[in-house]
Amino acid sequence: MKKLTVKKGTECMACLECVRACSNAFYKEFDPDKACIQIVDRKGTAKPMTCVQCGKCAAACEHEAITQNAKGVYMINKKLCVGCGKCVEACPFGVMVMPAGAASPTKCIACGICAKVCPMEILEVVEK
Repeated sequence: MKKLTVKKGTECMACLECVRACSNAFYKEFDPDKACIQIVDRKGTAKPMTCVQCGKCAAACEHEAITQNAKGVYMINKKLCVGCGKCVEACPFGVMVMPAGAASPTKCIACGICAKVCPMEILEVVEK
């Protein structure tokens, strides 16, 4: 299974470069609400929140627009997606996004763009 992970024992400095890279990749602008990676406060420490490829989004999709590829990454078929947002509501980590005016949501596809720009090198794409 391919997924984006946070290296254990590392600290995030909350510079938002990962958020910027994700937002720019999908929407060509820096907007934290459009990024599929979020920085959250956990007990006073900044932590990146990423998609763990749990599949709850796919289970919530009544139109079978979200399927798991051969590498274990859940992908959205924008041709099948009707934009209902049920997958966004089902995401337990809040990392599926559907910005106002978007026809369909966006989710992490473990592309690694965010990991490449992290100055602390705490993000990585792993395949198990």
